Amino acid sequence: MLRDFILASAHHLLLFGLIAMLAVQSALLSRPLDTGAIRRLVGIDRGYGATAGLLLLVGLMRIGMGVKGSDFYLHNPWFHGKFGAFVLAALLSIYPTLALLRWRKAAGTQPDWRPNAAEVSRVRTVIKVEFALIALIFVLAAGMARHGGLGL
Repeated sequence: MLRDFILASAHHLLLFGLIAMLAVQSALLSRPLDTGAIRRLVGIDRGYGATAGLLLLVGLMRIGMGVKGSDFYLHNPWFHGKFGAFVLAALLSIYPTLALLRWRKAAGTQPDWRPNAAEVSRVRTVIKVEFALIALIFVLAAGMARHGGLGL
């Protein structure tokens, strides 16, 4: 039971960390970007990727080592939806990562360089979609925890 509690707690804390990093990225992208802001964005994005990887690892550990057992998860359509939303968010996050790396490179070679407003807007839009997917993950997690008890 203690291991399950620790895994569940880590899973939830990592998800909140992911949300915090997206919020900081969104806030930084709402202001004019200079070289320092671009460097901070790249660092936050690295943290986002590391946190997402740890979240996936802890989630897999919950499947294999948690109290509910793998059958609960693998035969639960809510889990499949939740995992699908996570994978979609992960795939979408590639675009901002590549954009930020391009921006850092350009700003490193030309200190006065700034990304154009249209590209910044596209990155912010992707981040908003990631936020929406995380909200969906919370809803699907609630359904997953009650699988069989919702009368659906």
